[in-house]
Amino acid sequence: VTVWNRCAADVTGYTADDTMGHHLVSEFITEDFRASVQEVLDNALKGKETANFQFPLITKHGARVEVLLNATSRRDVEGKVVGMVGIGQDITARIAQEQ
Repeated sequence: VTVWNRCAADVTGYTADDTMGHHLVSEFITEDFRASVQEVLDNALKGKETANFQFPLITKHGARVEVLLNATSRRDVEGKVVGMVGIGQDITARIAQEQ
């Protein structure tokens, strides 16, 4: 993790200090979704974007939050992939309402 904004902190309970420099997948994703989330992030680093990928995230206080993730490549001025950007949306309430 190199950027953790206030919205991410509000949803997860983890502050930027809790997450910066840590491995997102191995430390903050449930074990049963680690491989699939890692694949989405790896694909973004290869230039392949993923939209609307849903997975659970456990908050700092132990609650389960359903996240809808869009992962895209971050490119330099020459178009070379230099990282990835993941944008997550908390869809927990929407899922509960649909059920």
